[in-house]
Amino acid sequence: MKLYFAPMTCSLSPHIVLRELELPFELIRVNNQSKCTADGRDFRDINRKGYVAALELDNGEVLTEGPAILQYLADQVPGNTLAPAQGTWERVRLQEHLNFISSEIHGGSAPLFNADLPDTVKTMFKQKLCKRLDFLCHQLADQQYLMVTFGVADAYLFTVLGWLPTFDIDIGDWPVLAAYLRRIAARRSVVSAMAAEAATAPV
Repeated sequence: MKLYFAPMTCSLSPHIVLRELELPFELIRVNNQSKCTADGRDFRDINRKGYVAALELDNGEVLTEGPAILQYLADQVPGNTLAPAQGTWERVRLQEHLNFISSEIHGGSAPLFNADLPDTVKTMFKQKLCKRLDFLCHQLADQQYLMVTFGVADAYLFTVLGWLPTFDIDIGDWPVLAAYLRRIAARRSVVSAMAAEAATAPV
C-alpha cells in the first residue's frame, strides 16, 4: 500500500493507524500547492479530488476520505481493537464519532485556514468550534478514549485537534482534552508517524 500525505493534514490519522496495525506501506509526500508527489507524479492523477489522504492499494485501487480509509485499514486485521466488527452496534457508534469529527471538528476548522476570511467571520467559526470542544470535553470527562479503547476515531480526533494552535485556540482551556491529547501523543505509533513525516524532504 501507498499512503499519500502532506504534513499537518488529516492524512496523519491513517498514518497512525497503519503503524498501530503494523501493516506494510510506503509513505509518499504530496505538495498541497503544486500537487506534485515525492515520486514525481501529479497527485491529481491519483486522486482527482486533489487532496490527501489517499491510500493506493496493491491492486491499483485508490481509496480517499479519512473515515473510509480508517475503517478499511482496521478491517484488514481481524480481531484488532481499533474498530468494532462490522454489523455491530458498536461499529455504528464508531461511525457516529467519525462523522461528528469529520463534519463538526474537521469541517468546522477548515474555514479558519483561510487567511482572507474577515475577523468577524473567523470569530463566528471559532465560537461554533469551541462549543463542539465543550461537547467533547463532556464526553471524555469519565473515559480515556472515545470508545472503550484507543481506536481509529481517536487517531482522527487527535489529528484535527492538533490544528487548534494555528487558530489561536488554547487547548489548555479544556483540561480534559489537553490530557486526552497528551495520552495519544505518547503512543508509539503516534511518535513514529510524526517523526517519519518530519523526516521526509519537501516536494
